[in-house]
Formats: sequence, C-alpha cells, structure tokens
Amino acid sequence: MSLSAVHGTLSSLKSCQADIGTGMDIVTGVAMDLAETQDEGDNPGIKEMEAMILECAKLDREINHFVDIVQQVTSEVNTQQPEAMFSLSDKVKEQFTERIARLSDAELQSHPKVVAFMDSMKNSLNQANQESVENTEELDEDIAVTQSQVNFTCPLTQVEMVNPMKNKKCNHHYDEAAILGLIKAKQGQKKKCRCPVVGCGNTDVRQSDLIPDQMLRRKIQKRHSSRT
Repeated sequence: MSLSAVHGTLSSLKSCQADIGTGMDIVTGVAMDLAETQDEGDNPGIKEMEAMILECAKLDREINHFVDIVQQVTSEVNTQQPEAMFSLSDKVKEQFTERIARLSDAELQSHPKVVAFMDSMKNSLNQANQESVENTEELDEDIAVTQSQVNFTCPLTQVEMVNPMKNKKCNHHYDEAAILGLIKAKQGQKKKCRCPVVGCGNTDVRQSDLIPDQMLRRKIQKRHSSRT
C-alpha cells in the first residue's frame, strides 16, 4: 500500500461525508413535512427519521475518527523506515477499534446536523399545533415584506440567504458561505469574528456555534416557489 493510495482513499471518504450531510438534510426535510401534517405522538415516521439521522451522525463521526487516525499513523510512518508501511493497516485498525469503543451514543446529540434536526422538529411541531388551534389573519402586505426582509436577509451580504445558519450563542442568522468566509478571513488575521448583526454583543463567532436552520430555509424556498 502506498501513501498516495491512502490519501486517495481519505479523499473519497471526505466526499462520502458530504453526501451523508446532504442525505441528513433530506431526512430532516421529510420529517418536517410529516411534523407539519401530524402530531409527533401520532406519527411514528418522525421517530424513524430521527433514528436515521442518528445513524448518519454515527457514521459521520466514525469517518472523522478514522480519517484522523490514518493521518496520525501515516505521519508517524513518514519518519520511519519504509518497512513500517507493512504494519500501517494493523495500526490503524487497532487504534480505530480502541477509540470507537470509548465513544458514547449520547454524544451524537451534539452533532450539528442532529441539533438542527431536533430544532427543526420542535419548530415544525409548534407551528403545526399553533395553526391547528388558531386562525390567524393575514398580515398587511407591506408589513409582511418588511418582516421577510428581517428574517431572510443575511446581515453580511444584504441579500436573501440561500443556506441560513443559526448562531447558537446569539440566535442570529447568516448565509453559510458568507459567515464561513468571514470566520476564515478573521482566522487568517488572527482575530476573533464578531457577529455582524448591529448591536450584538457576541464577539467570538465560531463555526462550531453554527447550525443549519432548515425551517428558515424551507420558508425561503416557499417564497421562491410562490414567486414563480
């Protein structure tokens, strides 16, 4: 086995992770559709979606650990004799087995996609319940436009968000590409990233604080559909 083959395999695994993330977003969307039509207690399909999300999160976590271990082991091999390559597979297998054995399924609840799923379910169910007991009147068109601008406009780009991300610390939203770009730029300057929302006291926005807001994303998509 050559190091170039190892690096190629890691690259394939990372591509697989991107597909897993897309699949988790699709599962979340299906679960939100179910939540909007029925109560959680009356719909076992939501529980099935939750189980799928957790399984995907587990697989994503295992890939992360596997990639990390392979990178560590191969970096050690680079400093040793070529013969060390023959034991590469055994070392990776041993360390991976030991690390996975120490993991807890309870930790999966903190996976960003799982957090986003749970948050989306809570919001969808609350909205469905509210709509079932209340007959709210339509807002004035001008007020609705103003409200949509507040909810859907990224404070960085000043245009409607495509992939809204919610900050768990201050609850503000930004478009994914814009906020990740800002965080990366600040890191390059060795500075903290301040929340771009005027008046916000959050002076240290981190990527780990951001979760996808599927509910808001669906609202934006529905706006687009209504325009066409």
